[in-house]
Amino acid sequence: MAQRTDIHKILIIGSGPIIIGQACEFDYSGTQACKALRELGYEIILVNSNPATIMTDPEMADQTYIEPLNIGSLEKIIAKERPDALLPNLGGQSGLNLCSELYKAGILAKYNVEVIGVQAEAIERGEDRIEFKKTMDALGIGMARSQVAYSVEEALAVAAELGYPVVLRPAYTMGGAGGGLVYNTEELRAVCERGLRASLIHQVLVEESILGWEELELEIVRDKDNTMITVCFIENVDPVGVHTGDSFCTAPMLTVPEEIQRELQRQAYKIVEHIGVIGGTNVQFARDPKSGRIIVIEINPRTSRSSALASKATGFPIALVSAKLAAGLTLADLPCGKYGTLDRYVPDGDYVVVKFARWAFEKFKGVEDKLGTQMRAVGEVMSIGRNFKEAFQKAIRSLEKKCCGLGHFGPYGDYDVNTLLNLLKTPTAERYFIIYEAFRKGATIDEIHSITDIKHYFLEAVKELVAEEEAIIAAGAALSDDVLAQAKKNGFSDAYLSELTGLPEEQIRNRRLAIGVTEAWEGVHVSGTADSAYYYSTYNGPDNNPVSTGRKIMILGGGPNRIGQGIEFDYCCVHAAQSLKKLGFETIIVNCNPETVSTDYDTSDKLYFEPLTLEDCAQYLS
Repeated sequence: MAQRTDIHKILIIGSGPIIIGQACEFDYSGTQACKALRELGYEIILVNSNPATIMTDPEMADQTYIEPLNIGSLEKIIAKERPDALLPNLGGQSGLNLCSELYKAGILAKYNVEVIGVQAEAIERGEDRIEFKKTMDALGIGMARSQVAYSVEEALAVAAELGYPVVLRPAYTMGGAGGGLVYNTEELRAVCERGLRASLIHQVLVEESILGWEELELEIVRDKDNTMITVCFIENVDPVGVHTGDSFCTAPMLTVPEEIQRELQRQAYKIVEHIGVIGGTNVQFARDPKSGRIIVIEINPRTSRSSALASKATGFPIALVSAKLAAGLTLADLPCGKYGTLDRYVPDGDYVVVKFARWAFEKFKGVEDKLGTQMRAVGEVMSIGRNFKEAFQKAIRSLEKKCCGLGHFGPYGDYDVNTLLNLLKTPTAERYFIIYEAFRKGATIDEIHSITDIKHYFLEAVKELVAEEEAIIAAGAALSDDVLAQAKKNGFSDAYLSELTGLPEEQIRNRRLAIGVTEAWEGVHVSGTADSAYYYSTYNGPDNNPVSTGRKIMILGGGPNRIGQGIEFDYCCVHAAQSLKKLGFETIIVNCNPETVSTDYDTSDKLYFEPLTLEDCAQYLS
C-alpha cells in the first residue's frame, strides 16, 4: 500500500456547534477520519468547539483542542503543533471555510502545512459561485441561467433580466443558509441582504427558477489515480423547491431510467475529476421531466448530510475510505470481502432505503411550517425494506410523531378534499399526511401531481396504501389471514393494524404469529471489510441473520435528532457500547438515525437499523 510517508501529523477541523444544516453527520465523518488515519499510524491533531460529540473525546485524537473555530485560534494551534497536513473536507462547511481562510491569509504556507483530500483552489472552484460557473461552462456541463451579485441592487437587476421567481444561493454556506426562493422585489431585498451577510465572501448567485424539476444526487468517491466509483444514486421524491436536507428521498433511484443514471454519472465523473477532490464528493443535479434537460445544481467537495445517508444506505463508509485515500492509498489498495477491492465496487443492494426529515416547527412559536430552498430539518430517519411501501411505512413510524402510520394524523381527517388540496400548494412538514387524507377523500393522482410535482410512481404507492387501509378498516375484526399477511409485507405495523381494526395490538401480533407471518432479517454488507454487516427487518423474504450465544445487552438509540434531544444521546450510546464491550458483553444497538456514530457498523457488536417502537425492538428479544 502506497500511503504517504512524507507526512506524520495531520490536523482535522471539526464542525463546531450543531446548527440547522450542519449537525451530527460531521461528528460521524470526522470520527471516521480520525479512526482511519490513526489506524494508518498518523498522529492526529483535532480542533473542535462542541463538547457533546464523540469526536472531542480525548481518545479519538492524539491531541484534542476544544477551542473557537477561527483563524486566530487555529494559527496558534498550528504554530504549536506544526502539523504536516490539514484534512479539511470531513468536518463540514466549517472545515472548508476555515481551510480557505487559512490558505488566503498565507498561514498554511507560513507553517508549511499541506492541504490533503481537497486542494485549496478546488474549494474555491466548488464553493465560489463565479468559479463554479466558469468551471461548469468549461466542462460543457449545463447549469441554470444565473448571474452573481455582490449587492442588493445588482441582484435586483439580474432578477429583472431572468424574470421572477428566482432562487438566491449564497456562496460558502450550508443547508441553503441565507438563501431562498423569491417571487418579487420586496422578497428579494430581504433574502438577498440576509444571504450577503451569510456568505463568507458576500456573494449571492441569482438563478432562474427550476421549480418542479427532479432533484437527483450522486455520491462519488475518487482516488489519486483518478479511479472513480459511484457509491449511491439518490432520488429526491420532493422536486426542486424543497431543500435536499428536507426532501423525502430514496436509494436507489426508483423511477429514473438507467440511461439517465449513466448520463448523470458521466457528468459527475467529469466534474469530480476537474475539481480534483480525493475522497467523497456529493453532486446534485436537476432534470426537467418534460424536456429531459439536465443541469448541475451544486457540488459539495466534502462529506455532507447526503454522504452520511449514502454511507448507511449502502454500507460504504465514505468518510473512513476518503480519509485513507487522502493519505495516499487508492481504491485498489483497499480490500473488500464482497468485491475483492473497492475499485470494483458497484451499488447492488436488493432493498429500498427511505430517508425522511424530522422537523421541530412546534418548538418555535410564530415560525411558519413551510419548506423551501433553505433547510429547516433538525434531524432525519432512515429505514430499509425490501420494497418501497415497507421502507416508507417504517420511516413514518421512525419519526416518533405519536402516530403509527400515515392516516388519521392531526386534524386532516376532518377536512374536505378541496381544503386538503389547497394545503398542498405550500410544502410543509406534514405534506405526506395531507396527501394520504386527500386520497382518502377522493383526490386523484393527477390532481395531486399538478399541485406538488411529485411523481406518479410515488403517489400511486401512497394511494394503494390508502386503498389497502380502507379495506382493513372495512374488515375490522374479521380481517382475513391473506389481508393481514399482505399488510405486513407493505409495512403496516401491529400497532397501526390495531388502531384500524379495533383489535388489541397483542391480539394482532398473536394472530399473525399463529399463521406464520413473522419478521425476517437481512444484512447490509459493509464495504472495505471481509464480512461485516448490519441488519434490517422485513416481511418479504427469508431470515439471513446469524445469532450468537452468550451474554448480550441491547442499547436503544436516540432516534431522530430534534430540539431537546440530539447528538449528546448518541454520545451516551457509543460510550455505553464501548464500556460494555470491555466488560465482556456482546452489544446490540437499535437505532434509525443515519447521521450518527452509534449507527456505525463497528460501534457495537451488532447493529439493527430499525424504528424505535415496541414491535420493532421487541422482535430482537425473541
